[in-house]
This record gives sequence, C-alpha cells and structure tokens, in this order.
Amino acid sequence: MFPFLKTIVQSVRRGPATRRYPREVRAPLAGSRGHLVNDAEACIYCGLCARRCPAGALAVTRDPKTWTLDPYRCILCAYCVDVCPKKSLRMEPSHRR
Repeated sequence: MFPFLKTIVQSVRRGPATRRYPREVRAPLAGSRGHLVNDAEACIYCGLCARRCPAGALAVTRDPKTWTLDPYRCILCAYCVDVCPKKSLRMEPSHRR
C-alpha cells in the first residue's frame, strides 16, 4: 500500500543529503581554478594577457596603467596566467562571494 514508506523512514533517520550552504562552506577541491588575481605591483601592463584571453575578459591599458577583469566573461582557462612574463597573475582556489 505504501511502497515509499521505507525510503521516507530512511531519509528522515539519515538527515539531509545536502550541505546547509551559507553556514557550511565547502573547502575548495584540489585542482580547482577559483578566480583570477592580479598583483598590480609586479604587473608591467604589457597587455599579453588581454591578447591571449579567448573570452576577451581582460582589458589592459599602458598609459593610465589600468588592468580590468570582467568576471562574467572570464571562463577560468588560465591562459593569461601562463603567458604573463612577470608572473603577476595567479589563480586562487577559492571562489568569489
């Protein structure tokens, strides 16, 4: 008559199968790329990272020395990190909030 009664009782006894997100934050997984960080002091604003970015998420200008990232266009491929001559770019494993 009640085919799902066994499943319901087991689920109530075990508790939730998911994590309570805002209170319980998961640690980043190994190998996770997370988000892009630029060390502005080491950057020479050469623009190689912007030219290499397949999504066009980076904009670099030499004259006023600005470096901007559009986080919604970035696909986290890390090509910009590989091509940076001064290694001022790096991928942090944690995600933005």
